[in-house]
Amino acid sequence: MLVFPASPPAPEERPVLVLDFGGQYSQLIARRVRDARVYSELVSHRLTADQIRAKNPLALILSGGPASVYAEGAPELDSAVLELGIPTLGICYGMQLMARELGGEVESNDVSEYGKTDAELGESALFHNLPPEQVVWMSHRDSVTAPPAGARVTASSPSTPIAAFEDTARGLYGVQFHPEVVHTPDGQEILKNFLYDVAGAPPSWTPAAVIEEQVERIRAQVGSERVICGLSGGVDSAVAALLVYKAVGDQLTCVFVDHGLMRENEAEQVVETFGGHFHVPLVHVRAEDRFLTKLAGVTDPETKRKIVGEEFIRVFEEEADRLGDVRFLVQGTLYSDVIESGGDDGVAAKIKSHHNVGGLPDDMEMDLVEPLRLLFKDEVRRVGEELGMPERMVWRQPFPGPGLSIRIIGDVTKERLEILRAADAVLQEEIRRAGLYRDLWQSFAVLPAIKSVGVQGDERTYAYPVVIRAVTSEDAMTADWARIPYDVLETISNRIINEVPGVNRVALDLSSKPPATIEWE
Repeated sequence: MLVFPASPPAPEERPVLVLDFGGQYSQLIARRVRDARVYSELVSHRLTADQIRAKNPLALILSGGPASVYAEGAPELDSAVLELGIPTLGICYGMQLMARELGGEVESNDVSEYGKTDAELGESALFHNLPPEQVVWMSHRDSVTAPPAGARVTASSPSTPIAAFEDTARGLYGVQFHPEVVHTPDGQEILKNFLYDVAGAPPSWTPAAVIEEQVERIRAQVGSERVICGLSGGVDSAVAALLVYKAVGDQLTCVFVDHGLMRENEAEQVVETFGGHFHVPLVHVRAEDRFLTKLAGVTDPETKRKIVGEEFIRVFEEEADRLGDVRFLVQGTLYSDVIESGGDDGVAAKIKSHHNVGGLPDDMEMDLVEPLRLLFKDEVRRVGEELGMPERMVWRQPFPGPGLSIRIIGDVTKERLEILRAADAVLQEEIRRAGLYRDLWQSFAVLPAIKSVGVQGDERTYAYPVVIRAVTSEDAMTADWARIPYDVLETISNRIINEVPGVNRVALDLSSKPPATIEWE
């Protein structure tokens, strides 16, 4: 009898678990592991050894944390985790916790160490093929002053004699610095050495593998039932829709609620991409007049948001009713949504549905299909590229659900929308022409509903100002104003004033987040 070898497990069946001890970089560690094409999950530090064993992980990473290991209420680890025989890497607080649990010594320093530090790396599987002199990023006050029995010191810095240790017999490794941040230039190579050489993790978490596996999962979940997806024009809902269409074809109907608040030509791009290029069944609901009627006279930004969200739901419900018996609803829930829904104690305890489509009500009585639930935003973009989605849609900068309504500071009218849309189009064109679009987290125009005096030709004008907002960011939690070259700004300003009727002044927003927010409303 022929015996065929079993197919390798799916990446998420053998994850690398990142135990979150409350460090500011915990989510970043999980992303860096995935950048190495190894599937990772961020989980609570409160998981017991039995719970971790049940997840069958390839490796564990203990994150940093804000507390001293000796502080009252400091995050703890089930000490039995370190006896599971699973390759484990402790980072910063994770290293200190590991050392203390294994009988080493951890003490508070008189001088804390924050920022870039010169480190000397010794022989270690973690540092294979790396120069011994390294710049690393430190962020700690406590330090390991004696390694656990059986462990040897493998790195040091001027202020931290034990900057890394390892116990190869037990597969335990610790680094005091943060390899996951860009300020540690060779940090990703250190993580790869741990993942590939120490843990033997295969680099199998690729866009093609994600697509293949999600298609199988969607088919198994949906069967022959009908599916509906609300398209917003953003990359998340678009990629989710294409994955479902690849899986079940014409069983899917996409509903694009065109509220008239998008940027120039974006509605047409959505219709052409889905209806024209991919031939996805698409219902295009032109609802600009309906939304503008609801927004008339409204100036409060939160009220605007609620009106747009509520009206989106009402239009979507009406279209769902017209389609008849639809069992499944596609949502572009991301892994970051799942993490942020987990509460303060970690990410595994309380996961709730994230309603990307604008807060769809529970009484719609449809089961959710969430094909992006395991993916971070950058992974969604890579999957979109693999699916053949146009570059302009894949790399579209984040755009708020209420659209241009919250970039008009004041009453939303058709005239003001046309002015803002035209000004924003000039900005986007020049940002792309200068090769800056992918470097910016967001760049957009804002229209305050006020007027100021100007002069054009020999005539006095009384027209609107336009404010340019452009920021750089990693995750939108913080952001810095972008240093756009003066010649580019000059071109943008001249073109907007000369080409957009009703504008006589252009200003630049030079505020960072915090204290400002990225959007004005």
